[in-house]
Amino acid sequence: MPIATVNPANGETLRTFDALDAEEIERRLDAADRAFRRHRTTGFDERARLLNRAADLLDEDREDIARIMTTEMGKPLAAARAEAAKCAKAMRWYAANAERLLADEHPGDADVEDSGASRARVHYRPLGTVLAVMPWNFPLWQVMRFAAPALMAGNTGLLKHASNVPQTALYLEDLFTRAGYPAGCFQTLLVGSGAIEAILRDPRVVAATLTGSEPAGRSVAAVAGDEVKKTVLELGGSDPYLVLPSADIARAAEIAVTARTQNNGQSCIAAKRFIVHTDVYDDFAERFTAGMRALTVGDPMEESTDVGPLASEQGRADLEELVDDAVGKGATVLCGGGRPPGLGGGLERGWFYRPTVLAGITSGMRIHREESFGPVATLYRVADLDEAVKLANDSPFGLSSNVWTRDEEEMSRCVRDLEAGGVFFNGMTASHPALPFGGVKRSGYGRELAGHGIREFCNATTVWYGPEPDTR
Repeated sequence: MPIATVNPANGETLRTFDALDAEEIERRLDAADRAFRRHRTTGFDERARLLNRAADLLDEDREDIARIMTTEMGKPLAAARAEAAKCAKAMRWYAANAERLLADEHPGDADVEDSGASRARVHYRPLGTVLAVMPWNFPLWQVMRFAAPALMAGNTGLLKHASNVPQTALYLEDLFTRAGYPAGCFQTLLVGSGAIEAILRDPRVVAATLTGSEPAGRSVAAVAGDEVKKTVLELGGSDPYLVLPSADIARAAEIAVTARTQNNGQSCIAAKRFIVHTDVYDDFAERFTAGMRALTVGDPMEESTDVGPLASEQGRADLEELVDDAVGKGATVLCGGGRPPGLGGGLERGWFYRPTVLAGITSGMRIHREESFGPVATLYRVADLDEAVKLANDSPFGLSSNVWTRDEEEMSRCVRDLEAGGVFFNGMTASHPALPFGGVKRSGYGRELAGHGIREFCNATTVWYGPEPDTR
């Protein structure tokens, strides 16, 4: 795949970039390693000063970087602005909380007295240079939720971003440079996917984090495993959205539209499978379908647009295949389906797809088990909570889940039984800097954000002190 900015709203190639050659990659690996030797010795006050400065610059740049993101991957401009603001918020949160999150742990004297220690503690130390392999769908946020905690912990970062968002990738390196970070602390590597293995195998890279597809995760994990290097993987998701009889159905249907179509439907944590109790199915389906049908599809630079184009022509083709397979096997199209008619001004060349609701899904349809990365929802009718949970868990993925109910017993059941990294009640799944984020099953392993995320790339060092000498 070429490294290029291609506007998904009209298919126009705006800029192309040459991949770094071996000599430049070597120079950057060496710079990252040398920067780590310095950065690891800085105090939290200095790290916080730098990260807060970067957050301030990001706020100043919000409109410009939002337009770059929208141009490169098609998200509505308002969503791009919100993404930039969220990044600045997370940066300030880690600047304020990293020292607390990485504070030494002191086991109680009674807990360690039989170890022979006079005292003991656990100290969190940075690992080194971490390679981040990141996707295009949240081109700023996906990177920042790694970069902010990693830099505050004293690590350095190398970013291999998706090849269709090179300007966003270069902006990130420039942002940290302008904030005053020493050369090498955070660098962007404009390289193709074929270069990842050699970079990851380099001894100066100590760990990797990847957000992306399951095949990409398997590939990176296999190389890292062979090198015995730590990885964190956040892969695909096909999150269930359960609606039970006690729910506020009008509100559940309203939020369901946003939960499915956020980021043009291209989000791992977007709700994708809508599992509705039979007692409220007809009401929910009618409201949800009406809400999806009412969305405005068009130019993502226009403030009135709700859903922009998919990020790539291949992405739209993949989505069309899933829908065609389901319809061919008996699924009913309640709204949408196919490409929107009537788009002018060059948008007819863009990679748009209409917000779509499919009902009558069966286990033999590909969309039942594969992730649909676009504004397509699948709707299921179930008889009770047991059937709802069983269907929700009937997926190779386990990233997050949404449940609409006012019943406390049903809530407890769902927390206990849903196979997911998160359970969100009466609202849609969202990431937040103070809450751990990640999944189970084929959605990956490890956690980002919160204290869990900053400690993923730290060496939890046991420090043991022998008996105090007898000075009598």
